[in-house]
Amino acid sequence: MIINHPLLGPRDAQEFTYLGDANLINRPDWQAEDAVDQFHEYLYQRDNPAGKHRELWYHEAGDRSWLVVTRDTLTHEITGVELARDVALKSGRGK
Repeated sequence: MIINHPLLGPRDAQEFTYLGDANLINRPDWQAEDAVDQFHEYLYQRDNPAGKHRELWYHEAGDRSWLVVTRDTLTHEITGVELARDVALKSGRGK
């Protein structure tokens, strides 16, 4: 599988480590009143979709960047690759 890195161009997936659902970027507020419940949900409740899914990938054998890869879990077709920092900034999490 080839991942088209936004900065480095096409790279073999073997250079990367898969780290799970991209929703991990949206970490709960540890000071919230229901923080324990939020963190339980964040850490242990995961979707396992068949089809289009946004995932975190770490470029371990390269520039050590974090990517959000949109991939079809049935066909492995990649339809989008973004730097995770850009995704976090768009969502207001990178402030």
